[in-house]
Amino acid sequence: MLDVRKLRLLRELSVRGTVTGVAEALSYSPSSVSQQLAALEKESGVSLLVKVGRRVQLTPQAEILVQHTADILDLLDQAEADLAASLTTVTGVVRIAVFQSAAHAVIPSALSILAAEYPELRVEVTEREPELGLFEVSARDFDLVVAEQYPGSTRGLRADLDRIDLTTDPIHLATSLAQDARIAAHSLADAADLPWVMEPEGTAARTWAVQLCRAAGFEPDVRYETADLVAHIRLIRSGNAVGLLPDLVWAGDEPTVRLIDLPGSPQRTIFTSARRASATRPGVVACRNALARAVASV
Repeated sequence: MLDVRKLRLLRELSVRGTVTGVAEALSYSPSSVSQQLAALEKESGVSLLVKVGRRVQLTPQAEILVQHTADILDLLDQAEADLAASLTTVTGVVRIAVFQSAAHAVIPSALSILAAEYPELRVEVTEREPELGLFEVSARDFDLVVAEQYPGSTRGLRADLDRIDLTTDPIHLATSLAQDARIAAHSLADAADLPWVMEPEGTAARTWAVQLCRAAGFEPDVRYETADLVAHIRLIRSGNAVGLLPDLVWAGDEPTVRLIDLPGSPQRTIFTSARRASATRPGVVACRNALARAVASV
């Protein structure tokens, strides 16, 4: 009989791409992972891996096992969800991945709600960029992710994940409030020759921001690059840059920069995703409800 633990290692290899990646994710040594995969080959009686340069590649027979393993793990997730739903209290651990501005704006309130209503539920929160968070929920590193989607953008669909929208978040051009600021703008067109602060290249926020500027007829002069929106606010407030800020960064507080409407009044969408097989777990449901209530109160 095939060992589910070894099968999981094979699936992890298909997801993460390298033995080292599997070892790091599961806190194993690379040699231990290799030994377990070699043992699985003997158990199955077929070749599962072939070397391609310094890496290994899954054979067609390994891909068959990976698909069945995914189904098995989903069944185990559903079994755990059904078992938890049979209890009268919400217990266990829910691991949440969340991007920075949502972490600042809604996580504290959501945690307070959960602590008051579900004291036996342990919630662990880790900051992750949305794309990485979605991948890691699919890979079973997290149970729930709070992610974002910018106007007109799409991302690769993950059939194993669901999606529930939390809210829409208006985005504005931001510039200094100071009357004597060296850098100021009254419209997007005014910012064509000004220094900008943006998120790093490759992020959905950066791609969308650059496209917005190009649609307005200019290439932004990005002098400052950081994923930390608090740093964005400080650079803008001090008069050293202009930028694009979503309203959620203020978490209900009064903005400390001048916010200017953008053409078309763009909004990003904030949503949560969980694995479909575990989305009915009472802990996951409780966290989603708390997040929705926290967003509504901002």
